[in-house]
Amino acid sequence: MARCSTDRVRGQHANHPALHVLQIREGCGWRNPDGIGFRITGGADGEAKFGEFPWTVAIFKIEPLNNTSNSEKLNVYVGGGSLIHPSVVLTAAHHASSSQFRVRVGEWDTQTQNELYLHQDRDVKEVVVHKDFNEGNLFYDIALLFLSSPVDLAPNVGVACLPNAGARAAAGTRCLASGWGKDFGNGKYQPVMKRAEVPVVDRARCQQELRKTRLGSIFELHSSFMCAGGVAGADTCKIDSGAPLVCPAQYEQDRYIQHGIVAWGIGCDEQTPAAYVDVGHLRPWIDDKVRGHGYDQTVYTYLD
Repeated sequence: MARCSTDRVRGQHANHPALHVLQIREGCGWRNPDGIGFRITGGADGEAKFGEFPWTVAIFKIEPLNNTSNSEKLNVYVGGGSLIHPSVVLTAAHHASSSQFRVRVGEWDTQTQNELYLHQDRDVKEVVVHKDFNEGNLFYDIALLFLSSPVDLAPNVGVACLPNAGARAAAGTRCLASGWGKDFGNGKYQPVMKRAEVPVVDRARCQQELRKTRLGSIFELHSSFMCAGGVAGADTCKIDSGAPLVCPAQYEQDRYIQHGIVAWGIGCDEQTPAAYVDVGHLRPWIDDKVRGHGYDQTVYTYLD
């Protein structure tokens, strides 16, 4: 499959030292809808473009290669997240069971290092999980990863904007999720970042649709969740849990706000909405933990 053309734009990379540096836009939430440096000409199955979602993070747990303390360490991919501050990653809490994590920002194709801008790896020094997280039903499925050192912002590395406390995207808003989703045919994670577009679903309608599934007629959608999807051709079942769901800002083109975190769904049924952690509902908790670690929460605050 041919992924790239020679339609390059200005950039800088170790293999392209003569190229000029692309200007980094100030503020959070800037998407690059045309990608950076080259365009996909043969992309299929929902592939994102290089640098299209600069806040999307890959999360790895660090394990000994041969289960011995003296062996080489292995990065085992566990899911997605979003960069909300150069030193902070937002993700789902059920990823946070390992004692050692590493995050990668600026990644696109995990099988090559020929992108114009290199990815960056950072170790996680502290994991903070919501005190009310319930592993059984995934209530409050949210966690923050505090990095050992800040990442460097670049054209392919940027921070996500978060909604104001209590803010929700309107039903019908078409939002985007991005990550390295699993192929349900072979069970393997995909090497190239995927994207999926889904509409936000009203909570009452979502609960009604979920009651038609194996969850049963008395199922109640917890307040820590929002919903999206439920229409043919719009499903995030192939996007990693923990990955960001971003919705367009009202007044600025190409600027997005993260309203959700991919959480769970009923199989890969395109007719049933999926549940996402409601970031606006949990914004006060995020601010409290970020501020408590001495970081500025205005970095991920969208000022319209």
